[in-house]
Amino acid sequence: MPAPEPTAAERRARIDEHVRYWCERARLDGHHPPLSDDAAVLVAAGRVDGPTREILGARRRAGKTTPPIGGFAGLRLVSDEYVRLTAKARSLRPGPVQLAYRYRVAELGKRLSGLQSAVTMSAAHYGGGVRAIRRDRRDGVYLDPAQRDTLFAALRRTPAPLPERRQQLHDLRNALLESTARRVVRVSEHTRAEDVGRRTSEALEHAIEPDDDRFVDRYDTLLFLSGTLYDRIEGAPVWHSEHFAIQRAQLDLADELTQIAVDTIALQGIVGELDGALLSSPEARRHVQSRRDALAPVWDQLVVRVAALARIGDLLTQVESHVRAMESMRWATSLDTRIDDLIARSGSRELSADNTHHVGDQFDGVEELMGAYRSELGGDIAQLTARGGGPVGAG
Repeated sequence: MPAPEPTAAERRARIDEHVRYWCERARLDGHHPPLSDDAAVLVAAGRVDGPTREILGARRRAGKTTPPIGGFAGLRLVSDEYVRLTAKARSLRPGPVQLAYRYRVAELGKRLSGLQSAVTMSAAHYGGGVRAIRRDRRDGVYLDPAQRDTLFAALRRTPAPLPERRQQLHDLRNALLESTARRVVRVSEHTRAEDVGRRTSEALEHAIEPDDDRFVDRYDTLLFLSGTLYDRIEGAPVWHSEHFAIQRAQLDLADELTQIAVDTIALQGIVGELDGALLSSPEARRHVQSRRDALAPVWDQLVVRVAALARIGDLLTQVESHVRAMESMRWATSLDTRIDDLIARSGSRELSADNTHHVGDQFDGVEELMGAYRSELGGDIAQLTARGGGPVGAG
Protein backbone atom coordinates (compact mmCIF):
# COMPACT_ATOMS: atom_id res chain seq x y z
CA MET A 1 0.00 0.00 0.00
CA PRO A 2 1.25 3.51 -0.76
CA ALA A 3 2.35 5.59 2.19
CA PRO A 4 -0.37 7.93 3.48
CA GLU A 5 -0.11 11.58 2.59
CA PRO A 6 1.42 13.64 5.43
CA THR A 7 -0.94 15.84 7.38
CA ALA A 8 -0.61 19.63 7.30
CA ALA A 9 0.97 19.56 10.78
CA GLU A 10 3.50 16.90 9.72
CA ARG A 11 4.35 18.84 6.57
CA ARG A 12 4.91 22.03 8.56
CA ALA A 13 7.12 20.28 11.10
CA ARG A 14 9.20 18.68 8.35
CA ILE A 15 9.78 21.95 6.49
CA ASP A 16 10.52 23.81 9.75
CA GLU A 17 13.18 21.20 10.51
CA HIS A 18 14.70 21.52 7.03
CA VAL A 19 14.95 25.31 7.22
CA ARG A 20 16.55 25.17 10.66
CA TYR A 21 19.02 22.52 9.50
CA TRP A 22 20.03 24.50 6.40
CA CYS A 23 20.59 27.67 8.40
CA GLU A 24 22.56 26.06 11.22
CA ARG A 25 24.88 24.47 8.62
CA ALA A 26 24.97 27.73 6.61
CA ARG A 27 24.52 25.59 3.52
CA LEU A 28 21.76 24.88 1.00
CA ASP A 29 21.65 21.68 -1.00
CA GLY A 30 22.76 22.16 -4.60
CA HIS A 31 23.31 25.42 -6.46
CA HIS A 32 20.74 28.20 -6.66
CA PRO A 33 20.34 31.21 -8.94
CA PRO A 34 21.19 34.62 -7.45
CA LEU A 35 18.40 36.72 -6.01
CA SER A 36 16.42 38.84 -8.44
CA ASP A 37 16.87 42.59 -8.25
CA ASP A 38 13.41 42.90 -6.67
CA ALA A 39 14.24 40.42 -3.90
CA ALA A 40 17.67 42.00 -3.32
CA VAL A 41 16.13 45.47 -2.87
CA LEU A 42 13.48 44.10 -0.49
CA VAL A 43 16.18 42.45 1.64
CA ALA A 44 18.33 45.60 1.47
CA ALA A 45 15.35 47.58 2.78
CA GLY A 46 15.91 45.75 6.05
CA ARG A 47 19.22 47.59 6.48
CA VAL A 48 17.98 51.17 5.97
CA ASP A 49 16.09 53.48 8.31
CA GLY A 50 12.31 53.61 8.59
CA PRO A 51 11.66 56.67 6.36
CA THR A 52 13.86 55.28 3.57
CA ARG A 53 12.13 51.92 3.88
CA GLU A 54 8.73 53.59 3.51
CA ILE A 55 9.86 55.39 0.37
CA LEU A 56 11.20 52.13 -1.09
CA GLY A 57 7.81 50.54 -0.42
CA ALA A 58 6.01 53.44 -2.11
CA ARG A 59 8.34 53.19 -5.10
CA ARG A 60 7.65 49.47 -5.40
CA ARG A 61 3.89 50.01 -5.34
CA ALA A 62 4.25 52.77 -7.93
CA GLY A 63 6.23 50.46 -10.22
CA LYS A 64 9.50 52.39 -9.87
CA THR A 65 12.58 50.17 -9.99
CA THR A 66 16.18 50.42 -8.85
CA PRO A 67 18.79 50.92 -11.61
CA PRO A 68 20.04 47.48 -12.72
CA ILE A 69 23.75 46.63 -12.72
CA GLY A 70 23.60 43.02 -13.84
CA GLY A 71 22.59 41.54 -10.49
CA PHE A 72 23.29 42.68 -6.95
CA ALA A 73 24.81 39.32 -5.98
CA GLY A 74 27.78 40.32 -8.15
CA LEU A 75 28.00 43.60 -6.23
CA ARG A 76 28.23 41.59 -2.99
CA LEU A 77 31.14 39.54 -4.33
CA VAL A 78 33.05 42.63 -5.50
CA SER A 79 32.42 44.37 -2.19
CA ASP A 80 33.56 41.40 -0.10
CA GLU A 81 36.71 41.03 -2.17
CA TYR A 82 37.44 44.77 -1.76
CA VAL A 83 37.08 44.53 2.03
CA ARG A 84 39.22 41.38 2.23
CA LEU A 85 42.06 42.70 0.08
CA THR A 86 42.03 46.07 1.85
CA ALA A 87 42.55 44.34 5.20
CA LYS A 88 45.25 42.14 3.69
CA ALA A 89 47.12 45.11 2.20
CA ARG A 90 47.08 46.90 5.55
CA SER A 91 48.53 43.85 7.29
CA LEU A 92 51.53 43.59 4.96
CA ARG A 93 54.85 45.36 5.30
CA PRO A 94 55.71 47.96 2.64
CA GLY A 95 57.15 46.27 -0.41
CA PRO A 96 56.29 44.74 -3.78
CA VAL A 97 53.66 42.36 -2.38
CA GLN A 98 51.82 45.12 -0.56
CA LEU A 99 52.06 47.28 -3.69
CA ALA A 100 50.42 44.53 -5.75
CA TYR A 101 47.60 44.26 -3.23
CA ARG A 102 47.11 48.02 -3.16
CA TYR A 103 46.92 48.08 -6.95
CA ARG A 104 44.18 45.43 -6.89
CA VAL A 105 42.33 47.30 -4.14
CA ALA A 106 42.44 50.48 -6.23
CA GLU A 107 40.97 48.60 -9.21
CA LEU A 108 38.13 47.20 -7.12
CA GLY A 109 37.53 50.63 -5.59
CA LYS A 110 37.10 52.15 -9.04
CA ARG A 111 34.70 49.39 -9.99
CA LEU A 112 32.63 49.93 -6.85
CA SER A 113 32.58 53.66 -7.49
CA GLY A 114 31.28 53.07 -11.00
CA LEU A 115 28.58 50.72 -9.74
CA GLN A 116 27.56 53.22 -7.09
CA SER A 117 27.17 55.96 -9.69
CA ALA A 118 25.06 53.64 -11.83
CA VAL A 119 22.74 52.85 -8.90
CA THR A 120 22.47 56.30 -7.35
CA MET A 121 22.72 58.74 -10.28
CA SER A 122 20.41 57.26 -12.93
CA ALA A 123 18.29 60.05 -14.41
CA ALA A 124 15.92 57.42 -15.80
CA HIS A 125 15.05 56.15 -12.32
CA TYR A 126 15.15 59.29 -10.18
CA GLY A 127 13.61 62.68 -10.77
CA GLY A 128 16.20 65.00 -12.31
CA GLY A 129 14.43 68.29 -12.78
CA VAL A 130 12.79 70.56 -10.22
CA ARG A 131 9.29 69.59 -11.35
CA ALA A 132 10.07 65.88 -11.34
CA ILE A 133 11.59 66.09 -7.85
CA ARG A 134 8.57 68.03 -6.52
CA ARG A 135 6.19 65.49 -8.08
CA ASP A 136 8.12 62.55 -6.61
CA ARG A 137 8.23 64.22 -3.20
CA ARG A 138 4.49 64.78 -3.34
CA ASP A 139 3.91 61.14 -4.26
CA GLY A 140 6.29 59.92 -1.54
CA VAL A 141 8.63 58.16 -3.98
CA TYR A 142 11.64 60.49 -3.99
CA LEU A 143 14.93 59.17 -2.65
CA ASP A 144 17.41 61.93 -1.92
CA PRO A 145 21.11 61.33 -2.73
CA ALA A 146 21.98 60.36 0.85
CA GLN A 147 19.19 57.77 0.91
CA ARG A 148 20.39 56.34 -2.40
CA ASP A 149 23.90 56.00 -0.98
CA THR A 150 22.44 54.19 2.04
CA LEU A 151 20.53 51.86 -0.26
CA PHE A 152 23.68 51.14 -2.26
CA ALA A 153 25.58 50.32 0.95
CA ALA A 154 22.78 47.89 1.87
CA LEU A 155 22.83 46.30 -1.59
CA ARG A 156 26.57 45.68 -1.16
CA ARG A 157 25.51 43.11 1.45
CA THR A 158 22.99 41.27 -0.73
CA PRO A 159 22.92 37.65 0.52
CA ALA A 160 24.78 35.35 -1.86
CA PRO A 161 26.70 32.06 -1.70
CA LEU A 162 30.39 32.22 -0.94
CA PRO A 163 32.51 33.04 -4.00
CA GLU A 164 34.05 30.49 -6.33
CA ARG A 165 37.50 30.96 -4.76
CA ARG A 166 36.37 29.22 -1.61
CA GLN A 167 34.35 26.73 -3.63
CA GLN A 168 37.52 25.81 -5.51
CA LEU A 169 39.24 24.99 -2.20
CA HIS A 170 36.26 22.80 -1.34
CA ASP A 171 36.50 21.05 -4.72
CA LEU A 172 40.26 20.55 -4.26
CA ARG A 173 39.69 18.92 -0.87
CA ASN A 174 37.13 16.55 -2.37
CA ALA A 175 39.45 15.69 -5.26
CA LEU A 176 42.27 14.85 -2.85
CA LEU A 177 39.97 12.62 -0.80
CA GLU A 178 38.75 10.81 -3.92
CA SER A 179 42.32 10.28 -5.14
CA THR A 180 43.42 8.98 -1.75
CA ALA A 181 40.47 6.58 -1.59
CA ARG A 182 41.35 5.13 -5.00
CA ARG A 183 45.01 4.69 -4.02
CA VAL A 184 44.08 2.91 -0.78
CA VAL A 185 41.92 0.44 -2.69
CA ARG A 186 44.59 -0.15 -5.33
CA VAL A 187 47.45 -0.68 -2.83
CA SER A 188 45.46 -2.99 -0.53
CA GLU A 189 43.86 -5.07 -3.29
CA HIS A 190 44.65 -8.85 -3.08
CA THR A 191 46.48 -8.40 0.24
CA ARG A 192 45.63 -9.26 3.83
CA ALA A 193 44.81 -5.60 4.36
CA GLU A 194 42.15 -5.59 1.62
CA ASP A 195 39.22 -5.39 4.07
CA VAL A 196 40.94 -2.63 6.04
CA GLY A 197 41.69 -0.78 2.80
CA ARG A 198 38.08 -1.08 1.67
CA ARG A 199 36.75 0.27 4.97
CA THR A 200 39.29 3.11 4.89
CA SER A 201 38.26 3.96 1.33
CA GLU A 202 34.59 4.03 2.34
CA ALA A 203 35.39 6.34 5.26
CA LEU A 204 37.26 8.71 2.95
CA GLU A 205 34.36 8.70 0.49
CA HIS A 206 31.93 9.55 3.30
CA ALA A 207 34.18 12.50 4.17
CA ILE A 208 33.63 13.98 0.72
CA GLU A 209 31.25 16.88 1.15
CA PRO A 210 28.45 17.52 -1.35
CA ASP A 211 28.81 20.36 -3.83
CA ASP A 212 26.39 22.81 -2.21
CA ASP A 213 25.94 26.56 -1.86
CA ARG A 214 27.65 27.78 1.31
CA PHE A 215 27.13 31.05 3.17
CA VAL A 216 28.92 33.24 5.69
CA ASP A 217 26.57 32.38 8.58
CA ARG A 218 23.05 31.30 9.43
CA TYR A 219 21.68 34.82 9.02
CA ASP A 220 22.93 35.19 5.46
CA THR A 221 21.54 31.72 4.73
CA LEU A 222 18.10 32.67 6.08
CA LEU A 223 18.05 35.93 4.12
CA PHE A 224 19.08 34.22 0.89
CA LEU A 225 16.52 31.45 1.42
CA SER A 226 13.70 33.92 2.10
CA GLY A 227 14.63 35.94 -1.00
CA THR A 228 14.78 32.77 -3.10
CA LEU A 229 11.33 31.75 -1.85
CA TYR A 230 9.99 35.21 -2.69
CA ASP A 231 11.28 34.81 -6.25
CA ARG A 232 9.82 31.32 -6.45
CA ILE A 233 6.35 32.37 -5.30
CA GLU A 234 6.26 35.60 -7.32
CA GLY A 235 7.43 33.69 -10.38
CA ALA A 236 4.64 31.10 -10.13
CA PRO A 237 1.91 31.96 -12.69
CA VAL A 238 -0.72 30.18 -10.59
CA TRP A 239 -0.02 32.55 -7.66
CA HIS A 240 -1.19 35.42 -9.88
CA SER A 241 -4.24 33.53 -11.17
CA GLU A 242 -7.83 34.16 -10.10
CA HIS A 243 -7.74 30.98 -8.02
CA PHE A 244 -5.59 32.68 -5.36
CA ALA A 245 -6.79 36.27 -5.53
CA ILE A 246 -7.95 36.16 -1.90
CA GLN A 247 -4.65 34.71 -0.71
CA ARG A 248 -2.70 37.42 -2.52
CA ALA A 249 -4.83 40.01 -0.75
CA GLN A 250 -4.15 38.36 2.60
CA LEU A 251 -0.35 38.27 2.22
CA ASP A 252 1.81 41.18 1.11
CA LEU A 253 4.71 39.01 0.03
CA ALA A 254 7.11 41.90 -0.54
CA ASP A 255 6.39 43.44 2.86
CA GLU A 256 6.81 40.04 4.53
CA LEU A 257 10.26 39.60 2.98
CA THR A 258 11.34 43.07 4.13
CA GLN A 259 10.05 42.47 7.67
CA ILE A 260 11.92 39.16 7.82
CA ALA A 261 15.05 41.03 6.72
CA VAL A 262 14.52 43.79 9.32
CA ASP A 263 14.24 41.30 12.17
CA THR A 264 17.02 39.00 10.95
CA ILE A 265 19.49 41.86 10.51
CA ALA A 266 18.55 43.34 13.90
CA LEU A 267 19.03 39.95 15.57
CA GLN A 268 22.37 39.44 13.83
CA GLY A 269 23.59 42.83 15.03
CA ILE A 270 22.52 42.33 18.65
CA VAL A 271 23.96 38.81 18.85
CA GLY A 272 27.22 40.14 17.39
CA GLU A 273 27.39 42.83 20.09
CA LEU A 274 26.68 40.29 22.82
CA ASP A 275 29.39 37.97 21.49
CA GLY A 276 31.80 40.91 21.54
CA ALA A 277 30.81 41.67 25.12
CA LEU A 278 31.48 38.06 26.11
CA LEU A 279 35.05 38.41 24.87
CA SER A 280 35.75 41.86 26.28
CA SER A 281 33.97 41.53 29.64
CA PRO A 282 34.41 38.01 31.07
CA GLU A 283 33.10 39.21 34.44
CA ALA A 284 29.71 39.92 32.86
CA ARG A 285 29.55 36.54 31.12
CA ARG A 286 26.53 35.25 33.05
CA HIS A 287 24.41 38.33 32.37
CA VAL A 288 25.44 38.57 28.72
CA GLN A 289 24.78 34.87 28.16
CA SER A 290 21.33 35.15 29.74
CA ARG A 291 20.45 38.01 27.38
CA ARG A 292 21.76 35.98 24.45
CA ASP A 293 19.63 33.01 25.50
CA ALA A 294 16.60 35.30 25.68
CA LEU A 295 16.97 35.92 21.95
CA ALA A 296 16.59 32.23 21.05
CA PRO A 297 12.79 32.51 20.55
CA VAL A 298 13.34 35.36 18.08
CA TRP A 299 15.47 33.11 15.87
CA ASP A 300 12.92 30.30 16.23
CA GLN A 301 10.12 32.56 15.04
CA LEU A 302 12.17 33.76 12.07
CA VAL A 303 12.74 30.15 11.06
CA VAL A 304 8.99 29.51 11.32
CA ARG A 305 8.21 32.52 9.12
CA VAL A 306 10.63 31.47 6.40
CA ALA A 307 9.39 27.88 6.64
CA ALA A 308 5.86 29.19 6.06
CA LEU A 309 7.08 30.79 2.83
CA ALA A 310 8.67 27.47 1.89
CA ARG A 311 5.37 25.67 2.46
CA ILE A 312 3.55 28.15 0.25
CA GLY A 313 6.16 27.62 -2.45
CA ASP A 314 5.77 23.85 -2.22
CA LEU A 315 1.98 24.09 -2.39
CA LEU A 316 2.15 26.28 -5.48
CA THR A 317 4.48 23.75 -7.11
CA GLN A 318 1.90 21.03 -6.43
CA VAL A 319 -0.90 23.20 -7.81
CA GLU A 320 1.07 23.91 -10.99
CA SER A 321 1.70 20.17 -11.40
CA HIS A 322 -2.04 19.49 -11.15
CA VAL A 323 -2.83 22.35 -13.53
CA ARG A 324 -0.42 20.93 -16.11
CA ALA A 325 -2.05 17.49 -15.70
CA MET A 326 -5.50 19.01 -16.19
CA GLU A 327 -4.34 20.85 -19.29
CA SER A 328 -3.05 17.55 -20.67
CA MET A 329 -6.41 15.94 -19.95
CA ARG A 330 -8.20 18.80 -21.68
CA TRP A 331 -5.99 18.31 -24.72
CA ALA A 332 -6.62 14.56 -24.67
CA THR A 333 -10.37 15.11 -24.36
CA SER A 334 -10.36 17.62 -27.20
CA LEU A 335 -8.35 15.26 -29.38
CA ASP A 336 -10.65 12.32 -28.64
CA THR A 337 -13.70 14.43 -29.46
CA ARG A 338 -12.21 15.58 -32.76
CA ILE A 339 -11.34 11.99 -33.69
CA ASP A 340 -14.85 10.82 -32.79
CA ASP A 341 -16.41 13.61 -34.84
CA LEU A 342 -14.23 12.82 -37.81
CA ILE A 343 -15.06 9.10 -37.74
CA ALA A 344 -18.76 9.82 -37.18
CA ARG A 345 -18.80 12.13 -40.17
CA SER A 346 -17.09 9.52 -42.31
CA GLY A 347 -19.96 7.16 -41.64
CA SER A 348 -17.63 4.22 -41.06
CA ARG A 349 -18.75 3.41 -37.54
CA GLU A 350 -19.48 4.98 -34.18
CA LEU A 351 -16.99 4.88 -31.38
CA SER A 352 -17.89 4.76 -27.73
CA ALA A 353 -17.32 8.09 -25.99
CA ASP A 354 -17.18 6.51 -22.55
CA ASN A 355 -13.45 7.17 -22.22
CA THR A 356 -13.91 10.79 -23.25
CA HIS A 357 -16.69 11.20 -20.69
CA HIS A 358 -14.50 9.58 -18.04
CA VAL A 359 -11.72 12.08 -18.63
CA GLY A 360 -14.18 14.97 -18.81
CA ASP A 361 -15.78 13.92 -15.52
CA GLN A 362 -12.44 14.47 -13.79
CA PHE A 363 -12.75 18.19 -14.48
CA ASP A 364 -15.78 18.35 -12.20
CA GLY A 365 -13.39 18.15 -9.24
CA VAL A 366 -11.07 20.92 -10.37
CA GLU A 367 -12.66 23.63 -8.28
CA GLU A 368 -12.88 21.25 -5.33
CA LEU A 369 -9.15 20.58 -5.69
CA MET A 370 -8.35 24.29 -5.87
CA GLY A 371 -10.55 24.81 -2.83
CA ALA A 372 -8.49 22.29 -0.86
CA TYR A 373 -5.25 24.04 -1.86
CA ARG A 374 -6.72 27.46 -1.01
CA SER A 375 -7.71 26.17 2.43
CA GLU A 376 -4.24 24.76 3.13
CA LEU A 377 -2.56 27.86 1.76
CA GLY A 378 -4.83 30.02 3.91
CA GLY A 379 -3.63 28.19 7.01
CA ASP A 380 0.01 28.86 6.13
CA ILE A 381 -0.68 32.53 5.40
CA ALA A 382 -2.62 32.90 8.67
CA GLN A 383 0.34 31.50 10.60
CA LEU A 384 2.73 33.76 8.70
CA THR A 385 0.78 36.97 9.29
CA ALA A 386 -0.37 36.31 12.89
CA ARG A 387 2.73 37.59 14.64
CA GLY A 388 1.63 40.68 16.52
CA GLY A 389 2.99 41.52 19.94
CA GLY A 390 6.33 39.69 19.80
CA PRO A 391 9.75 41.14 19.04
CA VAL A 392 9.89 39.37 15.72
CA GLY A 393 6.70 40.96 14.53
CA ALA A 394 8.03 44.45 15.08
CA GLY A 395 8.91 46.06 11.78
